[in-house]
Amino acid sequence: MKKFFSLLAILVIIAVSNCSEIPENNDPILGIWSKSEILSIDGKNENEVREEWIFNDAYLGRYHSYTNDDLEFYTDFSWSLENETYTIIYTGTDIPNAEVNLEEAVKPEQLELENGNIFALRE
Repeated sequence: MKKFFSLLAILVIIAVSNCSEIPENNDPILGIWSKSEILSIDGKNENEVREEWIFNDAYLGRYHSYTNDDLEFYTDFSWSLENETYTIIYTGTDIPNAEVNLEEAVKPEQLELENGNIFALRE
């Protein structure tokens, strides 16, 4: 009788685990976004500063900061969407949180800050 109940318990666990479905996240922000600037130091030396955000479907991402193709800083971030505004949260860093809107009508697509400045462009 114990074997029967053990077999029945295993079958119930398999049936329940197969019925659970992971929701698919097809948010348009998923992917790689970047921003590049060229900074001039004393009018002679130029440094290219590049920032990169990689958004994944688990509401997490990775932020990278490069200077002249050398990785200077990276960290993880979380993101959320509320009322068509994305909030990017850099937990455990001094980087301030960012609230951006996705502009899909322009090419390349861009993330804009609330004041209209470009935050990043889709790669």
